[in-house]
Amino acid sequence: MIREQTEMDRSNEYLLQMDATSEKEFIDLKQFVLPLKVGVDLGTSNIVVTVLDQENRPVAFEMESANVVKDGIVVQFLDAVRILEKLKSRLEQRLNTKLEEAATAIPPGIMTGNTKVISNVVENAGFHVTHVIDEPEAAAVMMGIRDGIVVDIGGGTTGVSAVKDGQIMYSMDEPTGGTHMTLVISGAMELEFSEAEQYKKSQDNYQLVFTMIQPVMEKMAHITRSFMREQEGPIYLAGGTSCLKGIEAVFQKYLGIAVYKPQNPLLVTPIGIAMSIPSVKEKA
Repeated sequence: MIREQTEMDRSNEYLLQMDATSEKEFIDLKQFVLPLKVGVDLGTSNIVVTVLDQENRPVAFEMESANVVKDGIVVQFLDAVRILEKLKSRLEQRLNTKLEEAATAIPPGIMTGNTKVISNVVENAGFHVTHVIDEPEAAAVMMGIRDGIVVDIGGGTTGVSAVKDGQIMYSMDEPTGGTHMTLVISGAMELEFSEAEQYKKSQDNYQLVFTMIQPVMEKMAHITRSFMREQEGPIYLAGGTSCLKGIEAVFQKYLGIAVYKPQNPLLVTPIGIAMSIPSVKEKA
């Protein structure tokens, strides 16, 4: 437990440092070890691009809400490319340099053709894709997980992966995520989907929203339990939907084991994607 908490403290400090880069309009690269490492995460609700240096120090990130991916499959190819081009351009302006190479990630269990489409989006936005990693592996890399269960809760899916000795042993992906919470709110409050999404995110509505979506969170915990097999945890949460206040307590109560939630779960996988790129020394 001490090791797990130490790693989570380290991850949280790192995430705070990355968050702080958003306040910088221009970033001087003289303080970093080049070449830069870029990670691209095409999520159901957000597209995120992270930039690290060769020592994995946080340099910058950009993100934008998007509905271009459904259940791990790109459904709006051109929109995805346009948004990613925009994020790439913003970063290049802030860093005063060209970003030419990037790594990206895929959800567990998607077909080879869908993997290629994700890479094609990144390529068409102006990057050369050098590395493709599984999303749970990226999350495990970022949080320094040696043993445990990674639960990556995105907008459209909940991915569960078992990690043993730093390696992904098995993974699964279920179509339950933040979108399903929004649908529950939409039905209960008789709101349009977009209105329900905003209602969900407002802190003023937290208590009522939590009550409405708690069954969905418990379903996610049930999905996790049904997949755990002989491995008993601990549980590490990642993904944008894990940002919901109190979700870790629901998981811990339902599963009866330790649950760790990082400072900003939304950035965990995108950072891990960039971290997965071998450094120049490692390549040599």
